[in-house]
Amino acid sequence: MSRIGKRPIPLPQKVTVTITGQHVAVKGPKGELARTLPPEVEVVQEGETILVTRRNESRPARQRHGLCRTLVANMVEGVSQGFKKRLEIQGVGYRAQVQGRNLVLNVGYSNPVQIEPPQGIQISVENNTNVIVEGIDKEIVGNMSATIRAVRPPEPYKGKGIRYAGELVRRKAGKTGKK
Repeated sequence: MSRIGKRPIPLPQKVTVTITGQHVAVKGPKGELARTLPPEVEVVQEGETILVTRRNESRPARQRHGLCRTLVANMVEGVSQGFKKRLEIQGVGYRAQVQGRNLVLNVGYSNPVQIEPPQGIQISVENNTNVIVEGIDKEIVGNMSATIRAVRPPEPYKGKGIRYAGELVRRKAGKTGKK
């Protein structure tokens, strides 16, 4: 049995779950999320908890059991608390700002890079160098953060670029000077 899959998902206050066959809809104070799960798993609500079980012991059912439990748990957490990713910009003259809904990055290219966030994602900037991506869908928040980081990933010699908060960048020694 999947160690993650067999754990029940507790439902916080003000969160309601609607299960229609394989379609799971979660509604909470921050918004509403819905997802259709594969037919190998079954979702059941028992009181204030949700249980994800597999219908049989086939290989696809065993593979998807823990995944589907985690997806439903992320939906519940997203509509109740939301998700947040922080990015740091390091480099002389590198900065970010928000214009309307778009994020504008000045990271050493000849022109600023504009990134338009998808629906349901809020981007804010602190101190011109800290970017915060917030939303209720963990997958979209992670993808948006990865898109921003991909504009200028941290380079190993000086460490300049965009990195996740707390990310360690392995540094390399550069060329040694003439003796």
